[in-house]
Amino acid sequence: MPARTYTSSSVQTYYSALAIPAHVWETMKLYPSTSNIILPYAEKALRAEASGTALSGRNLWITYARPGQQVEFVLSCTEGALGTYPIFIFTSIPITQIEEAYLEHPIYLLAKTLLDVVGLERVFSVFAVEPVTLKFAAVWSELTGINTYAEPYYDATFSYCTKKSFVNRTTTIHPDLIFELCLATPDDTEAVARLCRNFAATSEPFILSPEKALLEAQLLIQKQQVWIHRISRVGEEPDIASMVATTRQSTDVAAITKVYSNPEWRKLGCAERLVRRVCRDLLSKNERVVLYVGRGNPAAKVYHRVGFLGLDQANSNIEGVEQWLEIGFDRSRVQLGHW
Repeated sequence: MPARTYTSSSVQTYYSALAIPAHVWETMKLYPSTSNIILPYAEKALRAEASGTALSGRNLWITYARPGQQVEFVLSCTEGALGTYPIFIFTSIPITQIEEAYLEHPIYLLAKTLLDVVGLERVFSVFAVEPVTLKFAAVWSELTGINTYAEPYYDATFSYCTKKSFVNRTTTIHPDLIFELCLATPDDTEAVARLCRNFAATSEPFILSPEKALLEAQLLIQKQQVWIHRISRVGEEPDIASMVATTRQSTDVAAITKVYSNPEWRKLGCAERLVRRVCRDLLSKNERVVLYVGRGNPAAKVYHRVGFLGLDQANSNIEGVEQWLEIGFDRSRVQLGHW
């Protein structure tokens, strides 16, 4: 796709979800899997604003489109209960058609527009499909003088499981062990908080204090967004072996956003058993379940066995499976958020 010159009128900024025009919503809903990083939160903000209870914090969305054409990029700058989110960027351009020369102008306009409306400290990282992240990080550094880290915060494969690809089978467990797969309840709050904190400890720099881990657990349980694999040995008190969080839901697409297993109960198939149970539930109400898995993460084998596509090295070239990248900016000059 050749580079072209467009006017700045191709970029629009929206400080309210209610202000986002219909054609932008339509574009994101045309690509509900890859827009899942932005669309569910935007829809949540829309519902809140329509009811007169706007979400707390400062949220904005910036869009780019060639005049008279479909929106090609949506950038979000939003925040949640635990802090500000990274800059997320969705593109409607298929990954196979993205060329660096084409990205130069639209990404520059998005970055320049963002710089005009937020402080430098707000942009602590950017997460998007790999070429978009690389271009935005380079442009933002050039505009602000803020350096990036050579090592990505998150180098991930975007994968999905459909009703057709889902592998529905029963796995056995040692006869001396008793287990239950269920939504977490308020009685599980402290145990879920420990797992949330331990998960965050593997995702530097996004670590959680005990207080924030407790808040995250409370919110997940209150919203019925966290499943647990309860387990016990005969005659002993039950423990939580694994948890799976599902915090992004849009029309026909749900996302698994956190999977973590208690080290004391690993190598028993608990994560796979719970992910499969959660997918069975989600696919009864959605067309597909999406997730990001870090490159080289051994959990990719678990997701592959459940039916997530493109995670098997022998069959990795699957349409819709993409490489995404999160790049962080110099933490001495930004205010770190959380996601």
